[in-house]
Amino acid sequence: MIYAMNNSLSAMSAFRKKMDVTANNIANALTDEFKKSRVTMEEGHPNGVNAVIDRVETQGFPKESISDGESVTVETSNVDLNEELPEMVITQTAYSANLKTLKAQNDMMGTLLDIFS
Repeated sequence: MIYAMNNSLSAMSAFRKKMDVTANNIANALTDEFKKSRVTMEEGHPNGVNAVIDRVETQGFPKESISDGESVTVETSNVDLNEELPEMVITQTAYSANLKTLKAQNDMMGTLLDIFS
């Protein structure tokens, strides 16, 4: 039962990291030349979940900007809010599911301790 609690805590930590990365992407959506990041979940050793952060190097759209009185071309951010917002909802739901699992495990542990005491 302790392993199950550790797995839930590990997953919650990974989903928190994923939410942080998504929030950072959204906060920088209008920052020129910003490259978004993605989180992939991997099986941890010996149990649990690891969140691996990778930078996405796709190109943003070119736009004209004025710098020091001259027109220059800069690249916009490659963040797409149509991807980020649904990703945030999915991450929040997964975090909540792990939280409920942890609560159920805690309740079972309490019941077992009440029985044996």
